[in-house]
Amino acid sequence: MAYQAGGRRPAPRPVPESPEGQAYLQDYALLLDAVPFPSLVVDHRWDVVLANGAFETLFQAVAPHPTAMPGDNFLRFLLFHPDAGSVFGGHEAGWCLPMLAQFKAALERYAHDHELQSIRREIAQDPLMEAAFRQGLPHWLRAVGEEGAHLDGAVRQLRHPDPLLGATECRVVCETPKTLADMGYARYTLVLRASPRPPAPRRSRRAGGLGPHLSVVPAPEG
Repeated sequence: MAYQAGGRRPAPRPVPESPEGQAYLQDYALLLDAVPFPSLVVDHRWDVVLANGAFETLFQAVAPHPTAMPGDNFLRFLLFHPDAGSVFGGHEAGWCLPMLAQFKAALERYAHDHELQSIRREIAQDPLMEAAFRQGLPHWLRAVGEEGAHLDGAVRQLRHPDPLLGATECRVVCETPKTLADMGYARYTLVLRASPRPPAPRRSRRAGGLGPHLSVVPAPEG
């Protein structure tokens, strides 16, 4: 059982087998639900182990998707869900490329993980996403430095469904207690900024969240 705040349900992902570990996650789910900002706990594949009510509210307008729902795997959502750009402003540089950097590091560390290999195959089957991974990511890292790939402390654009917030910003805070880290999990919270920003200009998006070509990869001439 994966204990998800806002609705506990069975999930096909590893959870602690010990009663103590399961009890800890149950209590941690209650803690998450007391947090007013979207907060989630993920494993090294970015499978969502816990998520609070504020996280669910953030994605309440997201359409169903067979493999890329935000409450199942956060990485898949950002890379493959056509609605990802409607929630995460500056989707390509602000969210997609940093997450591709996180994915690349996880793939290097867990080379034989079947789920990570599956995501890699999906990237390879998408020409634009493959260009982002092979060309855009190295180019972007050279431009922003390795620190740009770190999520903790980053300030990112966000579009919240609450009209009082709307297009705003959040700071990504990674705050993982030792017990969670020992389980192989990490916790991320999106701390919403108090003052909303004016909406950024919207560009047309295709499924997967990337535009007709990547801004970090030169457009073909002709």
